[in-house]
Order: sequence, then structure tokens, then C-alpha cells
Amino acid sequence: MSTDIICPKCEVFNKAKDNACWKCNRVITDEEKALANRSDFEIEKINNLPLEEKNKLLLDDAKNTGNWVSVPKELLETEAKKIKITTSYEIAKANVTEEIDIITAEVVYGMNIFKDIFASVRDVVGGRSESVQNILKDSRKAVLLELRKEALLIGADAVIAVDLDYQELSGGGKNGMIMLVASGTAVLLEK
Repeated sequence: MSTDIICPKCEVFNKAKDNACWKCNRVITDEEKALANRSDFEIEKINNLPLEEKNKLLLDDAKNTGNWVSVPKELLETEAKKIKITTSYEIAKANVTEEIDIITAEVVYGMNIFKDIFASVRDVVGGRSESVQNILKDSRKAVLLELRKEALLIGADAVIAVDLDYQELSGGGKNGMIMLVASGTAVLLEK
């Protein structure tokens, strides 16, 4: 469902799903889209709140409506980190009340040519490749954060039975690309 909003620059109506004003080409921000259904009084009141209260209000609204576009990226990541994840089929000291859905997250990391060369040398002479290990560690952290965000966006409390799959992508000029896919079951926990 799209909502008519007024471009703050040229004051013409635009559909909230559009990224830019059709008249002046100004990019309409996610926050402006999210606030489109609020009155001017409500918007002014929200903008005058202390940051902590404003963030709490934005989070509560997002959880109630399922619309996360107005939540700043840093706040979204902070909330996502609260989602519990496990490779087990249960969460310790918690009861699963509902399985919501199977969710996935993907990241693709490229290793630059110098890391590829040093990794190739390690193949010949033996030993650990710290640069490749660091890329794998970074990709694991990134994909698990993305999985947590996916769970948060659908209202889950946790993700169980998490599986990580690594795949090297090659061919078509994709030398040294690593794809990591995380999947699991998003669940609600007993409060």
C-alpha cells in the first residue's frame, strides 16, 4: 500500500514507494515515508523528543506495524543483536511457543589478488593463512547479524537450528569470492 506524501522541497504529492520526487527529483527519505501517515503535530512532537525516547518510539512503532524503514541502521543492528541464535533445536532455559518461518541470510566476500597470491603460497609451503581466516571470520559475523535482522523484521525472538554453508564462487571473473549462507527457523519464545 502506498501513501501520498508531500515533497518538503516543492510541496507536490508523491507515492511513498517512490524513491524520488517526480517534480524536483529530490530523494524522499525512509523517515519521511514512515512519517507520512502522521500529523504535523505528531511529527514535530517526535522530532523534539530526546534521542533515547525517539528511538524507543520508533522501535515500538516498527514492532507494532512491521514497518522498519524509519529505524536508523545503528538502532536496527543494536536491536538485532538481542535476537538469540543457536545451532541447537532449543534455546536453553526458554520454551519455544511458535515457529514463525525458515529464514536465510547471505553475504559474499571477495579476497583481493594479493591475499589470493599469499594463500596460494600457503598451499605450497603449508601453514595457516591469517588473511583468509580473517575474511571467513568477518563473513560469519556479518551473515549472523543479517540473520538476526531478518528475524527481527518478522517479529521473532530467536533463531534455532542455524546452519552455515560456505561456498567458493569462481568462474566469470569471480576469483576468490566466498559466499556464506546462514539459515534457521525463526521462533517466538515464552515470555
